[in-house]
Amino acid sequence: MNNTIPTSRRAFIASAASATMLAGCSNAVGSGGGQRIDARVDSTRNYLHNQFPGTRDLEAKSMGALYMPLVTKAGFGIGGAYGRGALRIDNVTVDYYAAVEASIGFQIGAQQYAHVLYFMTTDALRSFRTSPGWSVGANAEYAVNDRGGNISAETLTSLDPVIAIIFGQSGLIVGATLEGTKYNRIIP
Repeated sequence: MNNTIPTSRRAFIASAASATMLAGCSNAVGSGGGQRIDARVDSTRNYLHNQFPGTRDLEAKSMGALYMPLVTKAGFGIGGAYGRGALRIDNVTVDYYAAVEASIGFQIGAQQYAHVLYFMTTDALRSFRTSPGWSVGANAEYAVNDRGGNISAETLTSLDPVIAIIFGQSGLIVGATLEGTKYNRIIP
């Protein structure tokens, strides 16, 4: 008895499985994905500006801002994170991005957070937009909240090309960082 499946049948099964998985991505033109991301970015931006008023000035000084409204990170030895957001220039969405991170090491738990990257120079913004897989490097300044709930004065006067703010953290992994996170342009 022959237990092998003919090649054409294998190809058909593989094609059907691939088509089914791709259909679940909901990445079709006109799917409304961009509108959902924009609505989440609007909500995140409003929250950030209301909770930390200094970020209004920071955004006004920047050449552009990448808002990532929800990044989910989980790990058990090997971890990963994923989120989608929008790059805005003068508060107008110009591109959509996905943030992806993989990590290995001592870790256990899950966390969700939001973050924004402020591009303070034209060169930093251009580098981000033209890179096929940009990641936060050593040239980024991490803004932290002071005891009064404001962004520190050092951040507002910083000369760093990229300023990152991580906020809205909830979950069990302590200390979110953006190191190792890759940003790629997407079509939602």
